[in-house]
Amino acid sequence: MLEYFNEVPYSVTVCDKDGKILEMNDMAVNVLSHGQQILGQNLLDCHPEPARTKLVEMLKNHNVNAYTIEKNGKKKLIYQSPWFQNGEFAGYIELSMEIPMEMPHYVRKPKNI
Repeated sequence: MLEYFNEVPYSVTVCDKDGKILEMNDMAVNVLSHGQQILGQNLLDCHPEPARTKLVEMLKNHNVNAYTIEKNGKKKLIYQSPWFQNGEFAGYIELSMEIPMEMPHYVRKPKNI
């Protein structure tokens, strides 16, 4: 993992096209695996149903999966996006970051040229 991802205030996890965990930043190791090293393991083995079935579908269809969760009084944005290498599907990158319970939403309109 690139060093600058180790000190960001969100989790970064990277898996290959089969779901094998390739990279995790320090926060992901601490949050997702409670400090245990799970590099090399398959994400399918780490997820119960129905998340496991959703992950199988994502690995097949290469779609983005984005949602928010609330746990222990904290709200998080989970953003799972496919990544590609030379145009070929290579796996997923997951970003998980704490966000405010209430936050502004802006609609940006293009400037008339």
